[in-house]
This record gives sequence, C-alpha cells and structure tokens, in this order.
Amino acid sequence: MSAAEHYVAAAQRCLRVGRKSLSSSQSLDLAAQVTAVDLGLKPALLYDSNGAGVEQLQQYLSSLQSLQLLSESLLTMDLNGNCLIINTSAARSHLERVLSDGSVAVVDVSSSLERPLIADRQTQLKTTFQHLQLLAGDLQLQQPQKPFCVGSRCEEWNLCTVFGLLLGYPFVYWFDQAESFENCLSMTPLTLTTASAAWRADGHRSGLYSFSVPAALQEETSCTMENWKLHLQERFKEQNILKDLSISQSTVTLPSVCL
Repeated sequence: MSAAEHYVAAAQRCLRVGRKSLSSSQSLDLAAQVTAVDLGLKPALLYDSNGAGVEQLQQYLSSLQSLQLLSESLLTMDLNGNCLIINTSAARSHLERVLSDGSVAVVDVSSSLERPLIADRQTQLKTTFQHLQLLAGDLQLQQPQKPFCVGSRCEEWNLCTVFGLLLGYPFVYWFDQAESFENCLSMTPLTLTTASAAWRADGHRSGLYSFSVPAALQEETSCTMENWKLHLQERFKEQNILKDLSISQSTVTLPSVCL
C-alpha cells in the first residue's frame, strides 16, 4: 500500500461513526492537515470531520505512528469536548513566541462595541496566556499514545481565543464573556485568508489554514499578516512531503458569525 492508501485506510477504520466513515477525499484532506502539524507547519489541528471522539482519534494517530508515517511528537487532546491533534514541540515554541514577541494580533469583538478593535493583549489576554503557559507545561509531561484531557479547568476559558492561539492563527478573536457570548461581527466585511498545499506524491490539494480578520483592520494588522506568511513559507521550504503552497484572500460579509 502507498502512504496515501494507509492514511485513507486508517481514517476509515478508526474514525467511523456508526456505519458512516470518511470518504477517500475527506481522509486525504485530514492526512494533509495532520502531516502539516507533524511537520510543524501548524502547531495543532481541531478535528471536526465527523463526530469521532478523542479515543478514536488516538487510535488513528497510533496506527499511523506504528507505520512510521507520523512522528511520536503528536498527541491528542480533549479540550471541553473538542478533539485536537497537537505537535507538542511546535505548540510550545509557538506559544512561547506569542507570549514574548506579540506575533499575534488580538481583535476585540465584544457585543457592546460598535465595531471590532485591536485589543490590549496585556489586559484582555493576561489570564488566557497564563492558562496556556500551564497547558504547554502539561503537554511536555504527557505520556505518548494516551489522550490528554484538559478537564474542568477550561470551563471559564474563552475557547474562541484559545483555539485561535493553539491553531497558529496570526489573528484571534476575543470578547468579554462576562458581558455576553455574542459579538459585533454581524454584516462586518471580513478578509478571509486560506492556505492550501498539494501532496507531492499524487497532487491531491488540501486546505491547511482558514481564518479571518475584519477588513477595516487589515492595514493595521498588515505587518502581523506578512510575518505569518513569511514564517509559514520558510517552514514549508524545509520539508518535501507537501508542495505548491498557496495563500489567498477573499472578502466575506455574513449576517451572523458564530465564534
């Protein structure tokens, strides 16, 4: 079997929900994203292809690791019922960089605002950064081949912000949960950035990143975006499994945005 066939077989065997399994195309898309995490092109992946749980995701990961298609640096994590695959070294490096040099722009989208604003990182995200520092330490001690459950301590976290940071986005949304879980992004033009790449072996193209920032803040955040692009492009050149990296942008306006 080729590597692609192994990836498809593992996904369809381990991630089946009831009688329904992932299609070959879905399995290859997942494989590309997991490979991107393994290569350090992104620190983590939020699994949302179907309703498979973290134990199933761990079986999928272990199956591919036993075939030496993935490294042992990958772990599965259950964060408030959400399943993630994390590259522990890449995640720690990313979080340390975010904490030290402000390489991520934080956008305040609290419902009380008339429009989104760039947030004060030290004020709005101080507690979130403290939580993630502890999480990074826990990941370093986590045993391989076993899912890591964050537990009840994450119940008060702003998961929208936490996911944005863990997934390696250059922009993350924040809102005051004590005020409301709603946001001010309704009918706000958003600049959507997507990044994709193709398997070098068979040319199948898959999405690697998808995130947005309010279009009105695009000029203000241009330096952050450019640095993110350069970092991704540099890391991409260091591997030979994926090829033809493409980064594109479009503008979308939605009547409501769920974060």
